[in-house]
Amino acid sequence: MKDIKDYQGKNVLVVGLGKSGINAAYLLKRLGANVTINDKKKLENKDQLAAFSKRNIKCVTGSHPLELLDDTDLIVKNPGIPYENELISAAVERKIPIITEPELAYRITESQLIGVTGTNGKTTTTTMIALMLNQNREDGKAYTCGNIGISAAKVAQEVEEKDVMVTELSSFQLMGIEKLRPHIAVLTNIYEAHTDYHGSRENYVKAKMRIVKNQKEDDYFVVNWDSEEWRNLSKLTKAKIVPFSRQDTTEEGAYVKNGVIFFRGEEIMHVDEIKVPGSHNVENALAAISVAKIEGQSNENIAEVLRTFSGVRHRTQYVTTFNGRKFYNDSKATNMEATEKALSGFKNPVVLLCGGLDRGFTFERLVPYLKKHVKAMVVFGQTADLLEEAGKLAGIGQIKHAKDSSAAVSAAYEMSSEGDIVLLSPACASWDQWPTFEARGDAYIEEVEKLTREEK
Repeated sequence: MKDIKDYQGKNVLVVGLGKSGINAAYLLKRLGANVTINDKKKLENKDQLAAFSKRNIKCVTGSHPLELLDDTDLIVKNPGIPYENELISAAVERKIPIITEPELAYRITESQLIGVTGTNGKTTTTTMIALMLNQNREDGKAYTCGNIGISAAKVAQEVEEKDVMVTELSSFQLMGIEKLRPHIAVLTNIYEAHTDYHGSRENYVKAKMRIVKNQKEDDYFVVNWDSEEWRNLSKLTKAKIVPFSRQDTTEEGAYVKNGVIFFRGEEIMHVDEIKVPGSHNVENALAAISVAKIEGQSNENIAEVLRTFSGVRHRTQYVTTFNGRKFYNDSKATNMEATEKALSGFKNPVVLLCGGLDRGFTFERLVPYLKKHVKAMVVFGQTADLLEEAGKLAGIGQIKHAKDSSAAVSAAYEMSSEGDIVLLSPACASWDQWPTFEARGDAYIEEVEKLTREEK
């Protein structure tokens, strides 16, 4: 990592005790900062407290006392903490700089940075890119990190100049960048999401597009070309534009034509050779192909990855086949667009498990997809009644309520038949019942495994 002196002797407050906060605190201490870590939730883990004490990191938990801001030179904020938080808003008033962990990681990394953002497809695209760049790679390695669940601050300390950090970046993380400059920035798509955090769709889009704000003419912006809005967003960067299109709207980058994937006229492979199902995964593949080609990867290596890659955990993840039913975990579908794309990827009848946090939306837009793909539904969480209404509008006769996503498994199995798909794709965030979408998906998988054991 770069031996920088920017934080030596500075008083830095890390707000949020997640993976990113802990690793940011450790890195800052290594860089010579005086570090205090703060979280609203009381820390009871004695081993973690001992680890902080050993590194001389002050730990204040159970509240956000405003006196922590006295003499603070910098705040590294957990992305999920809103700027309306009392401590954070007071810091803004005092003009204390606030950054997020990826910004800190960027400042010390020696490697090239590839940044991936978008409403849907970020994790899959990030994973595909790393796999493609590592396929038959002889020197260095591509590392995934960021919003994918791997601390960017930790990875940044390990990589060398010959490596590359493929970093998934959420809108929350991008709100806290200053200097971060991806050599290749990727925008998978932008839909309606996180307006409860950002206040409006316009603010959400602005946050996403911060990914290109520091790019220069020798950088690249890989962007989905299948929407006029996304095409117009490409005007916000100085970087070279590399478009991708599933709908054959361009031949300047990666695109699909007559069922074949091309990159600037070169045939890569047939669409039906991609192992992971769904048109959304074709788009993810096109974005990843664009990055791999910019980086000089061969068509053969790219195609081999897409023929063998079976998907990431919690994103249309195949779990098992049992008594002729195929079970899939799509817990990362935290909005309607993601569920629409998941449903569109299946030809067989679907028993859909859905529900979660109520963000003030109704679900009428799901009706055409429910009508076309879904034979039965199990609904749960704060939005259960709203999703039941959408199901009834779609003419679905079998709709059951369950306590949560794991309890929904047995009900879904009872309503399914041989040849059906049993799909957890909630269309909602998990926070009404689960701390993360990963916890929700893990509970679903555990319940599926329990069902198969009991039936044998």
